[in-house]
Amino acid sequence: MKKRLLSLSAVLFVAVAMNAQTVKEEVKDDAKTVGTAVKKGAKATGEGVKDAAKWTGKTVEKGADETAEGVKDGAKWTDKKVKKGAKWTGKQAEKGADAVSDTYKDVKADLKKKN
Repeated sequence: MKKRLLSLSAVLFVAVAMNAQTVKEEVKDDAKTVGTAVKKGAKATGEGVKDAAKWTGKTVEKGADETAEGVKDGAKWTDKKVKKGAKWTGKQAEKGADAVSDTYKDVKADLKKKN
């Protein structure tokens, strides 16, 4: 009976040891899988950040170019409008001066007639 009990204990011990080894290997494999996933995630995140930075740089550069072009176009437009406004103002001033001159002549002529 002792022999059977000892044999049964030995078999049970071997089974528990084998099961523990299997669990240990599974944990090791799971840890390796998690580590690989973390590395891949970090790499993907790094590439995403790098791509985003590159995109942001290009977009900022493009925006700066567009802004410079817009400012240049705005300056041209303003220059044209200022010249046009100055020309119009000059014409109006000339008309006003002519009107004042004509009125002065008329008043002078009326004063001569009355005298």
